[in-house]
Amino acid sequence: MISIELVSLIPLGVLGAVLGLDAVSFPQAMLSRPIVASTLSGALIGQAGRGLVMGVALEFFALESMPFGASRYPEWGSASVVGGFLFAQAADGMAGAMTVAVLAALLTASAGGASMVLLRRANALGVRKQQAQSAQGSRNAVLALQLGGMTADLVRGGLLTFLALVVFVPLQRAVTATVTMAPTVSRAGVVAIASAVGLAAVWKVVHTTNGARWCLLGGLGVGFGIAASLQ
Repeated sequence: MISIELVSLIPLGVLGAVLGLDAVSFPQAMLSRPIVASTLSGALIGQAGRGLVMGVALEFFALESMPFGASRYPEWGSASVVGGFLFAQAADGMAGAMTVAVLAALLTASAGGASMVLLRRANALGVRKQQAQSAQGSRNAVLALQLGGMTADLVRGGLLTFLALVVFVPLQRAVTATVTMAPTVSRAGVVAIASAVGLAAVWKVVHTTNGARWCLLGGLGVGFGIAASLQ
């Protein structure tokens, strides 16, 4: 039974590998954003809607970190696969399911950020070894560095996702089995915290950037218009 369960996590590991690669290396198509990654994770088990819900919550947290330049930041692609799956596979009305899923995603995102730093250091060592050939314009040396770095990042994201799921799937079951509060209460707590973090992140940008308030108002108007048209 345990081996069958581990095998079922392999597709999620592959998804986490691809989305972890998208975060920085390739193709940077915004597929690694929580709202996309978590929805894809839920869709793998036929629960795209629940994955989307988790993606929205994680997106609020992700707004706080700006992945610019050489700054260190969490890796949300692989982490959102973990959070989306944990929430999507939980039974409806399971108290604490969202809380554990968000916590697991945050911890995985932090670990993912640290793993990216280690990978960059390893890439730097590879560059030093190939420095002479690269300086001479060696095509093979450049290709080796690029493909090696992307392959290592792909493996990093896959291993991170798989190991996180191996840890957090049984942990979620153990924790939710002991939770006695109402599901609405536990979810309300997560929504309140995520909203506070997201709104603080938005305000930090809006009140310091020229024209950002108008962009925000325009985006809200478009969003409400789309929501109204779907009713």
